[in-house]
Amino acid sequence: MEIAVVDYKGGNVQSVLFALERLGVRATLTADAEAIRRADKILFPGEGEAASAMQELRAQGLDQLLPTLTQPFLGICLGMQLLGTHSEENDTDLLGILPFEVKRFPKDHAYKVPHMGWNNLHRLRSPLFDGLQDEDYVYFVHSYYAPVGDYTIAEGEYPTPFSAAVQHRNFYAVQFHTEKSGPVGTRILENFLNL
Repeated sequence: MEIAVVDYKGGNVQSVLFALERLGVRATLTADAEAIRRADKILFPGEGEAASAMQELRAQGLDQLLPTLTQPFLGICLGMQLLGTHSEENDTDLLGILPFEVKRFPKDHAYKVPHMGWNNLHRLRSPLFDGLQDEDYVYFVHSYYAPVGDYTIAEGEYPTPFSAAVQHRNFYAVQFHTEKSGPVGTRILENFLNL
């Protein structure tokens, strides 16, 4: 099985590659369109800022390629947000694969932004979560979120309800860091690889 990890200079890529290695899976970090197109599975991790990420994706032509892919695709953290249509972060147009706009968490003195640390998942509804249950904990680091909608397959709350995971056709994505979420994150990666 060929696994491609999309290289768009997003942060946190190495820890995703290490997580895959721990599962006995070798993945190729690449921005090459042909390598991405022929891969059996695609991972799209990232940390950072939306406008810079989109600038890099456009420079490499990946903004045109990624929406056309038909194999299982998993966005992680920033890689989830980039699948939306628009972000409040520097007023940025995104890939437009899923119909959500990325919002900034409201300023609330009781809840610090960024949302950072362990939080539980609610209303799981996807094969991505086979073997897991509502209230399982995963690790988040984010200041922006996708609202809950028809595309939501797991929810979080901080204190605003938000999409902890989304799906549209072959595109799956999670707001949390699978590679930092212990056995729960490992199970999600395994489930994705088995889709």
